[in-house]
Amino acid sequence: MTKILKINGLEKTYKSGSKQLTVLQNVSFEVEKGQTFSIVGPSGSGKTTLLGLAAGLDTPNAGTVTLCGRNLNTLNEDERAQLRNEEVGFIFQDFQLLPTLTALENVSVPLELQGAKNAVSRAKELLEKVGLGNRVHHYPSQLSGGEQQRVAVARAFSNNPSILFADEPTGNLDEETGEKITQLLLNLNKEAGTTLVIITHDLDLAARTQQILRLKGGKILTNETTTAI
Repeated sequence: MTKILKINGLEKTYKSGSKQLTVLQNVSFEVEKGQTFSIVGPSGSGKTTLLGLAAGLDTPNAGTVTLCGRNLNTLNEDERAQLRNEEVGFIFQDFQLLPTLTALENVSVPLELQGAKNAVSRAKELLEKVGLGNRVHHYPSQLSGGEQQRVAVARAFSNNPSILFADEPTGNLDEETGEKITQLLLNLNKEAGTTLVIITHDLDLAARTQQILRLKGGKILTNETTTAI
């Protein structure tokens, strides 16, 4: 199997006053192309820091990240941004929709910025898939939390990413809505053949992925395969 993400000996420290705060220590793992992979752990365990490093949003103090065959340590900021634009999708806990754009525009504008010719039709198609075909001209303030996250899911899949990073995608949603978003995310991911890496504190959601990495205090506790298909 092809490894789409390789993390080797990752370390991340921050200065806190006169002290050094170690957030991640000697973290190593690999993610297979097409796999669903979750990273779990208590608050402060380094989950979101790890996601930022894996996606090239931040750089480590030591260790290497190889994403889609590219060693991120050898790329400058512009090259990392280009790799993200071409290969990576993101979903965040707080949706991160632009409030002055409609649902359709929130999905189509990133595509237009990348030079896609069929941006609007692609956005409409994805919004139909996430059940918002009749809400395309609504602004985020006119949508519920669950509907806003559906727009965010559509946007994340819009550029046919090779790998999608989801940071607490159900964290701001009630249980029932969170379950619908989980099912939608897993179904769309299976259909698109994308690699899915989820940061979550929801162990039920993690159990539906094929691999679970458990972090505590910036170190790996366990890295286990599940029975999820």
